[in-house]
Amino acid sequence: MTNTDNTQVIVDTAIRSAAHHELEPGKFYVFNTPNGIADVDLTGPEHTGQPPRKKGTTTVRDARSWSTYFTKHSSQDSEVYADSERLTVTAVLNAHGTDDPSWGDHRLVLALRATDAWKQWMQTDGQLLDQETFAEFLEGHLPELLKPSSADMLEIAQSLQATSKVDFQSGVRLSSGQRQLQYVETTTTKAGQKGQLTVPDTFVVGLVPFEGSEGYQLTARLRYRITERGLRMGYKLERPADVLRAAFGDVVDAIDGDIEQPVMNGIPA
Repeated sequence: MTNTDNTQVIVDTAIRSAAHHELEPGKFYVFNTPNGIADVDLTGPEHTGQPPRKKGTTTVRDARSWSTYFTKHSSQDSEVYADSERLTVTAVLNAHGTDDPSWGDHRLVLALRATDAWKQWMQTDGQLLDQETFAEFLEGHLPELLKPSSADMLEIAQSLQATSKVDFQSGVRLSSGQRQLQYVETTTTKAGQKGQLTVPDTFVVGLVPFEGSEGYQLTARLRYRITERGLRMGYKLERPADVLRAAFGDVVDAIDGDIEQPVMNGIPA
């Protein structure tokens, strides 16, 4: 046996005979063993009994839920950003403090979601539909029709359905602001008989842009065109993008009123 071998035997024997020590949870240990350096990590929650620090991104859909979560997890160093293009409000709950750095990886995002009614009115906005399709659209959205009343708009929708097999010839605007459409019957029993259909030039719609938000009024201008395929009808909403921005602004104002931290315009890094 060489001197090197003897030395290693002595080292191994000394390591094995060393007194045992109880390791303390929450610390990281490194040992010199016969097989090299070994480590023992006792910093995990299974050893300390403490959960890991809060991190990750939570997404909510309305301002009340956002404020509830923010109140529970925020600190004086939390930062809040509102992005009017993405329609989001983001909080960095563990942001850097004035003197103390932090991780910045615990975040709360308000991602507003458009209501079904808003999406349906936006999808049909500016389109010219055949009489029956337009009448069915009105019937399917009576709760959102404010002026004329839903009852009056239902009557208009029924009149459109009843005159779907006539020949529209002209349309004039009345002093009352309504539109009067002149037509001639084409059915066998009433062929040649003339009639008229009066519809509003504008009507008011009440819509809730976002789930959990307030409702807003929009003016819709009636549009029509007499074509070879018959009467085509639709509407054009006045400045719906402005209403959407106003609705988002009201959401941000509601959040701003619930918290002490200022709401900044932008996106966190």
